[in-house]
Amino acid sequence: MAGNGRAGRLVAGGLALAAVGWALRDVPAALGGGAAGERLERMRRSPRFRDGAFHNSVPGTAMPRGDLVKLLGELLRDRDGRRPPGRVPVVGSPLVPPSEDGLSALWYGHATTLVEIEGRRVLFDPVWSERCSPAPVGGPRRLHPMPASLVGLPALDAVVISHDHYDHLDMATVRALTALQRAPFLVPLGIGAHLERWGVPGERIVELDWEEETRVAGLRFVATAARHFSGRTLRRDTTLWGSWVVAGERHRVFYAGDSGYFDGYAGIGAAHGPFDLTLMPVGAYSPNWPDIHMNPEEAVRAHLDLGGELLLPVHWASFTLAFHPWAEPADRLWREAKARDVRVVVPRPGERIDVGDAPAPDGWWELLGG
Repeated sequence: MAGNGRAGRLVAGGLALAAVGWALRDVPAALGGGAAGERLERMRRSPRFRDGAFHNSVPGTAMPRGDLVKLLGELLRDRDGRRPPGRVPVVGSPLVPPSEDGLSALWYGHATTLVEIEGRRVLFDPVWSERCSPAPVGGPRRLHPMPASLVGLPALDAVVISHDHYDHLDMATVRALTALQRAPFLVPLGIGAHLERWGVPGERIVELDWEEETRVAGLRFVATAARHFSGRTLRRDTTLWGSWVVAGERHRVFYAGDSGYFDGYAGIGAAHGPFDLTLMPVGAYSPNWPDIHMNPEEAVRAHLDLGGELLLPVHWASFTLAFHPWAEPADRLWREAKARDVRVVVPRPGERIDVGDAPAPDGWWELLGG
């Protein structure tokens, strides 16, 4: 009998190890690819690249490596306040139709946003996975379901990536979009190596340095500066990060990606603005990393620097990535916007906003607990 018990435990242990191995089978690929050849040479020619890494135009401090374990421990404590107090309302069928020749935006959650500009569709930082992590069994988990499936997306004209962190660049989503869509991927320098490892054809990858531009489907895309960092492993800054300008004949959109506040926003506004719509990150801020993520007040300031007309907040509500309460970004943003007479819209995930007729915030995030 004792032998049977030991055999059973060995079998159970073997099955558990096999299950773990199966769950982690895609981790090496999810870490991405490394630049080589002409891609690497082009990166080395960038004014942002020196000593084997990219650098911000305004130096700052990213999160210290030595504090990572401590910060992860803090994230595991007092989690209730950093989660929504009730079910986040998700809009599966938007009431507002897409504009044929105007400008509308559909925020799916976190940074993932579909912008419909003059009849073209641009998808920013698509992440459909349940976790923003290289593994399906760890990392921040989604706090609400995605409002739409990847299969249900309309035909896209461009997919735009701001940088290679897992909450902005997701291998499974990229692979699905490669199979389901024909749109090119527009990315900062170096990120093409990740995409190629995941099966994106080279002819569908457009890599740009800051202030380089391209035209796709009649739209002008300009890669612009951000104050952030990159990395899918412990090695940082081997790919570039950035923000994006998308300009049609009559409308202009600015997408900030991830960034701390810096004086470069005024320069971007002067060179490429004003903007009918800005997509500004308002969440995952902390005194521990003040230079790489804006708080809501800084997002409003950057919006004004850019010459923005309507501000749509992103980078909040969907994943717990910092210590602030879940609803605090929206509360602080709304308060600051009213104080500075800034037009702001705070849609529910999946809700389409017509930029020319955007509704005032209704405080939906405040009602979840009751």
